[in-house]
Amino acid sequence: MNTQQADKIRAGQGFIAALDQSGGSTPKALQLYGVDSTAYSNEEDMFDLVHAMRTRIAQAPAFTGERVIGAILFEMTMDRQMAGKPTAQFMWEERGVVPFLKVDKGLADAANGVKMMKPMPDLDALLSRAVAAGIFGTKMRSVIDAANAQGIKDVVAQQFEVGKQILAHGLVPIIEPEVTISIADKAHVEDMLLAALTEQLNALPAGTEVMLKLTLPELANHYKSLVEHPAVMRVVALSGGYSRDESNSRLAQNTGVIASFSRALTEGLSAQQSDADFNATIAATIDSIYQASIAG
Repeated sequence: MNTQQADKIRAGQGFIAALDQSGGSTPKALQLYGVDSTAYSNEEDMFDLVHAMRTRIAQAPAFTGERVIGAILFEMTMDRQMAGKPTAQFMWEERGVVPFLKVDKGLADAANGVKMMKPMPDLDALLSRAVAAGIFGTKMRSVIDAANAQGIKDVVAQQFEVGKQILAHGLVPIIEPEVTISIADKAHVEDMLLAALTEQLNALPAGTEVMLKLTLPELANHYKSLVEHPAVMRVVALSGGYSRDESNSRLAQNTGVIASFSRALTEGLSAQQSDADFNATIAATIDSIYQASIAG
C-alpha cells in the first residue's frame, strides 16, 4: 500500500469522483453529456467517447487533489491513457488524485430483495494488473431493494468475502451495498444494513482497513459508528439518483462522510460546451461537492 495515498484517503479534505460508468450505464451517461446513440455505431466507439468525457473532466483545472482526493476508474479507463500517461499514473502524478478501480462484473438477478454481484472468476488476474498499474483500491457494488434480513446479510457477506480477496493483493476495497432510494422502508433497511456491516467489520483481523460506500441515509449520522470504526479507512456516499443539490444537502448532515458521486458530478456538463464553460461548470460542481463533504 502506498502510505502517502493511504494518508490522503484517511484524512484528506475532499471527495472521491466516480468515473466508473460501465457498459450498462455508459449510454445514459453519454446521453446526459449531450452525446446520443447516433454518435457511435459500436461499443468500441462508445467507450472512446466516454473516455474523452472522463479525460476532459480529469484535465479540468479544478480537478486536482486539493478537492478531489480520489477517483474510481472503469477497467477500460485504467487500460487507457490520459495526456500520454497510463490513467492511474496520470491521476496520481499529474493531479494528486488517488486511483481506484471498479472490479465488479455487474449485478445478478434479484433474489431475497437484493441483487448480489455476479461471479468474478478473473478477479485475481484483474487485481494483479491493478497493482501493476498503480491502483490503490477497488470498488464493487451490490443493491438492496427491500427489508429482507437474509438478503441484506447475504449481500454484506459476499462483499466482505470478495473484500478479503482484494486485501490479499494489498489493495483497499470499497464495499458498496447500495440501498435503493425509492423504497418505502428505506430507514428500516438502513438499520439492518448497519447491523450487518458492523458484524462483518468486528470480525476482521486487527489492523485491517476497508472503505464503505453507502447510500445517503434517512437519519443524519446514522452511520457515525462506521465512520469511527477502527477497521474503516473512510466512509463515502453515493448519490444514488438524488439530484446534486439533494445529495449535497444530505451529505452535509453526515459528519465524517465524504462524497463519491457519479451522475451528480457530471450533471450539467455537455460535450457541446466550450472549454471555458465546461471548466467553469465542473469547477462549480467540484466546489459544491467539496463543501458538502467537509461540512460535517
